[in-house]
Amino acid sequence: MKAINNVAVVGAGLVGQGWAIVFARAGMQVSIYDDRQNARAAIFSQVENALADLVEAGLCDDAGTILARIRFAADLKDAVAGCDYVQESVFERIDVKREVSRAIDAFLPAHAVVGSSTSGFPGSAFYEDCRNRKRMMVVHPVNPPHLVPLVEIVPTPWTAPEEAARIRQLMGDIGQSAVSLSREIPGFVLNRLQGALLDEAFALYAEGYATAEDIDRTVRDGLGLRWAFMGPFETIDLNAPKGLADYAERLGPMYSGFAGQRNANRNWVPEAIARADAERREVLPSEQLDARRSWRDKMLMRIIKAKR
Repeated sequence: MKAINNVAVVGAGLVGQGWAIVFARAGMQVSIYDDRQNARAAIFSQVENALADLVEAGLCDDAGTILARIRFAADLKDAVAGCDYVQESVFERIDVKREVSRAIDAFLPAHAVVGSSTSGFPGSAFYEDCRNRKRMMVVHPVNPPHLVPLVEIVPTPWTAPEEAARIRQLMGDIGQSAVSLSREIPGFVLNRLQGALLDEAFALYAEGYATAEDIDRTVRDGLGLRWAFMGPFETIDLNAPKGLADYAERLGPMYSGFAGQRNANRNWVPEAIARADAERREVLPSEQLDARRSWRDKMLMRIIKAKR
């Protein structure tokens, strides 16, 4: 099986830019293709700034060497035709995904594999017409992928198991943390877990039990501290004298009661969304969102450094 040395990143928004850094940081040659008019200078500047932040945080030694491994392709064929792996990260709309998947398929080398960064669509919804679909799958990162290492690998009904295993190995080799799903499910694992928490957060807020800030505080200063280094199963395994089964016996009935409440209609009601947004805008005006995202990324870098 041919080694993966040359990567095409198709779509260079925030996720695609992060992927370009991930692959180039691992020593691979990266070709970026983005069809937005006059976007090249902005993309290059954003990648350069992200690398500078990594250097400042002590998470990267030589930004110039990494940057030198990234080039901009003249067109999609130029990006894909000589690659070993394609990371597609175009706009999250199913018709766009179908169109770009077919275009990639037309130029894909016989050995190359394709992964889509889609955050919720099953690959079978846009790979069905591709002749190379056995080498295509979902490879869903967390934004920004060069800081948050988790990657979900989700095969379609046609994905060859050995190709999915190959990409899991690739993700480990380049420093990402891969999880493999056995089959498709909308939203995969991460967004379904996040969705359950968001559903409960919006319900508690809509029903007036706590402010948005205090709900955020509960996660930030409570649950999130543990979740930064262990998951929910390990958390409850350590929270009862005899482990997970003991915890379930002690607290399972209480959680079942919560589940009964959640069976009611608890949609994200427009009124609650408007109130929560207004509360957030009082804390953080819209014009400060970009600066706060930069702060978030720097905090992530500090956590990464501490975990290392």
